[in-house]
Amino acid sequence: LIHQMYRLVMSRYKCEIVDAMNGQEALDVVAVQNDIQLILLDINMPVMNGLQFLEKSAPLGIPKKIPIIIISTEGKEEDTIRGLKMGAKGYVKKPFQASELHGLIEKITAA
Repeated sequence: LIHQMYRLVMSRYKCEIVDAMNGQEALDVVAVQNDIQLILLDINMPVMNGLQFLEKSAPLGIPKKIPIIIISTEGKEEDTIRGLKMGAKGYVKKPFQASELHGLIEKITAA
């Protein structure tokens, strides 16, 4: 359901959306697809969570090549801070308004 919501929010960008259900799938996708331009990274995922994804992707240079936005749950500020220190470019807290995510995407991708 959350992936459908992200698709709806991102539809204004006329971009291809690639889903990954956990951090390991995301690493696998990024390894084979060279045209990923943005990662929306949920902290709470099975198999490998968002922070573990950041930890494993850093030696591969992924956070330097692809802007990453953390999506986190209220009350998990320490996870968000850790994620930003590990290379994420921004974050939004759930629940969020589409305009909040759009503003952050435009700020990050314009830089």
